[in-house]
Order: sequence, then structure tokens, then C-alpha cells
Amino acid sequence: MGKYALTGGATGIGAELKRQLLQEGHEVISVDIKEGDIIADLSVTAGRELAVQGIRQWAPDGLDGFIPCAGLPPVAKPLSLIAQVNYFAAVETVAGLRDLLAKRCGTALLVASNSAPMIGNDHPFLQACLAGDELSACADVEGRDGHTAYAGSKRALVLWMRRNVVDYASAGVRLNAVAPGITMTPLTEQVMADAELGEAMSQFADMVPWGGTAQPAQIASVMRFMLGEEAGYVCGSVFFVDGGSDAMLRSDDF
Repeated sequence: MGKYALTGGATGIGAELKRQLLQEGHEVISVDIKEGDIIADLSVTAGRELAVQGIRQWAPDGLDGFIPCAGLPPVAKPLSLIAQVNYFAAVETVAGLRDLLAKRCGTALLVASNSAPMIGNDHPFLQACLAGDELSACADVEGRDGHTAYAGSKRALVLWMRRNVVDYASAGVRLNAVAPGITMTPLTEQVMADAELGEAMSQFADMVPWGGTAQPAQIASVMRFMLGEEAGYVCGSVFFVDGGSDAMLRSDDF
């Protein structure tokens, strides 16, 4: 059986993925800000280091997979927290665990979003993220809206993954990403309750070709496949699990 670590394992997609992996007999260590094997605030450097060191102590012989599921929704305040958790925490923890993943030819599976393509690659917020300039990224995003902060953080995450695939593959680590559509999690419920974004999200859900919203189990099942041996030749891929909404919006772009 495998040995996996994930962040954001207390609720939503992370909790469901943890449940599925444990059900298969794998070992799983969970990092979360409130409830987990390791309690850490991933919005700050010290918390990211605590998470990495805790995982390293638990899995000195290597990891089969690492999944940075922790994330904040577009209604989070201040908006800089979205940049800190959704992007910087994800890439820094992956980088900090690279050697453990290499020991087992493991996979780092990032959690993007079907909203990521809505932000252009030349956006200043993305450029600050990809440059590793957390201070500038946080300052920039504070002057924007929640959608830009969220979608931009996920776009930057995908670009980081794609740009590092060759380097990580040469070390024996696969990088991939899953891009969920609207999924009924506690974070989504926060957005649905927002006076401004809730109505827009509900209208978008009504437009999804396959209809409605996803359940966490539907996303986690795909992630479990991407972590397994059956997906051993999948590398550098972004797997949309969104009921066809990305194809609806970008039918000629893939």
C-alpha cells in the first residue's frame, strides 16, 4: 500500500480523498489549520515549514503522493490570503517534499479550478506569483476582486506545474493537476451565500452541460486514479472534472 500526504484534509474534497485512500488501505497524513495530524497555518512561511517538517518526520522513507488540497474561496478576506494559501503554500510544500516524492517515483497532484483559464497569462498578479514574489502578489491582489484572486491563483498554479514538469520528471516525480468545476463543499457554500457571487455561481451551475454541481466524491475519485499506477504515464496534465463547462466556454482551446 502507498503512503500519501495532503493538506486541507479536514473538509471538502481533501477529506473525501483522504477517506477514499484510507479505505483502499493506504497510509495518509493530513495537514489542516484546525483538524489534522499536523496543525499548520499555511498562509505563513512558518506554517508551511511546519507542515513540510511534520510530513518529513512521518515519511522519511518517501511519499507515493502529495496533494496540496488546502484552499480558500473567492469570498475570503483579505484577498491576499487567497494568494498565500492557494498558490504560495501549494508550490512551497510541493518543493519542500520533492525529494521524498522522488524516493518512490511519486506524484504531486495540484488542485486547480475550471475558472483558471479565465485569467490571462500576462496578468500582473500571475506574474508576481510565478516570480515567487509573495509580497508583490499580495499587494496587487488586494486591489482586485475575489474572482480574480481565486481564478488567478489557480491559473498561476497550473502554469507553475506545467513549467516545472520537465525538471520534476527528471527527478522521478510526476506533476499533474485536477481542475474541478463547482463542487458542493463548505467553501462553495460560503460562496453561494455571498450576495454578489452567490447568484452568479448559481446561474453558472445552471449552464453546465452535464447539469448542476459535483459532489466531493466525484472529484476525489478522479484524483485517486491520477495518483495510482493506472495513471503512471500521465504527466503534466490538467484533468477537468467540471461537467463539460470548460469545453462549453473554450470549445476550440485545449
